[in-house]
Amino acid sequence: MPLAVYILGLSVFALGTSEFMLSGLLPPIADDMGVSIPRAGLLISAFAIGMVVGAPLLAVATLRLPRRTTLIALISVFGLGQVAGALAPTYEVLFISRVVSALACAGFWAVGAAVAIAMVPKNARARAMAVMIGGLSIANVMGVPLGAFLGEGLGWRSAFWAVGAASAVALVGVVLKIPRIPVPEQRPLLRQELAIYRDRHVWLAIVITALAAGGVFCAFSYLSPLLTDVAGLSSGWVPWVLALFGAGALVGTTVGGRVADAHLFGVLLSGIAASTVFLVALALFASSPVAVVLIAFLLGFSAFYTAPALNARMFDVAGAAPTLAGATATAAFNLGNTAGPWLGGAVIDADLGYASPAWGGAAMLVAGLAAVALALRVQRGGSRSRVVAGAGTGGGPVPVPVPVESVTVVRPRAALADERTGERADSPCA
Repeated sequence: MPLAVYILGLSVFALGTSEFMLSGLLPPIADDMGVSIPRAGLLISAFAIGMVVGAPLLAVATLRLPRRTTLIALISVFGLGQVAGALAPTYEVLFISRVVSALACAGFWAVGAAVAIAMVPKNARARAMAVMIGGLSIANVMGVPLGAFLGEGLGWRSAFWAVGAASAVALVGVVLKIPRIPVPEQRPLLRQELAIYRDRHVWLAIVITALAAGGVFCAFSYLSPLLTDVAGLSSGWVPWVLALFGAGALVGTTVGGRVADAHLFGVLLSGIAASTVFLVALALFASSPVAVVLIAFLLGFSAFYTAPALNARMFDVAGAAPTLAGATATAAFNLGNTAGPWLGGAVIDADLGYASPAWGGAAMLVAGLAAVALALRVQRGGSRSRVVAGAGTGGGPVPVPVPVESVTVVRPRAALADERTGERADSPCA
């Protein structure tokens, strides 16, 4: 595995830490900025909004740009966004810095995945992407808790400085170790790819992903004040509980990735149902420190156990759109990461307490289960994605040959034979 792939993994570690670390920093940010905790929680939604807009936009806008130069520019903008956040004199400046950082983050993800795939042989692509995604997993296990530790001991701004420093190290690595990747000679036919948005299968996949992500992050975003104000734990416990959530996420991703290929809908139903149960338990037993700590691990497991199946489903129904499929999946996740913290803040503002986001998240997940059931019913009814069904038949959009530099595939799934139709579906999952 080229060293450059590990440099990309380090970069993703910085990106992921910045995206999720505010879950452990909301109280000090709210105090310093003179805003309520729910309003501080909108900073999490701000990052997610930037990812929603940036993922598809930059996936398309950077297709004809040199890969290495694009990566250098994006990680530089991201690092400057962290510096701007650390120096932000007002809440509004901090909010804008989060949006800008998220746009750069979304672009780096799309281009970085393409570069990682281009640097390795075909039989090593999954391993290369595992290194990149490993950076995100380590961010959840180490980066987010470390950010909370820094925020507790040196103030919340120190966490932004630390991510800025990690971004600078990543920038040096990109400059020195990322090779020049040829620009794709043929631009993908985006008009054909946009046809996926006329398909109900795709929109169902978007809704399921957004509700599944939003339900969990509705509660997770406000876990810090719940731990201190409801469970009665000291603020020093927050980093450890966040680390436990990250450990559960790491285990869940591993297990879910192995099972989702053969039992995609089974993973979706069981994972979302488990997360619903855990959120209800969190709301009911929020005053019990032992219960909250245990549920944090279980929630991390169930949420990330579901994630590979969510990605796989998107590529199943939008696989004929190689440029937009991955970007759509990223945008769908971040739609949930936008709506979830907003809903959590709204119920707190309604004086329902810091345990109330768990109820709000559970409600979102119940809606997600209903969407999964509908998607399964539609599929069993014999309805197929128009984009996938029409590929190569002359009846609709066809798969566009795309050079590996522009592919945003994460992890290839084995070809699966559908017992009912006999058709095969090759799709990637994160």
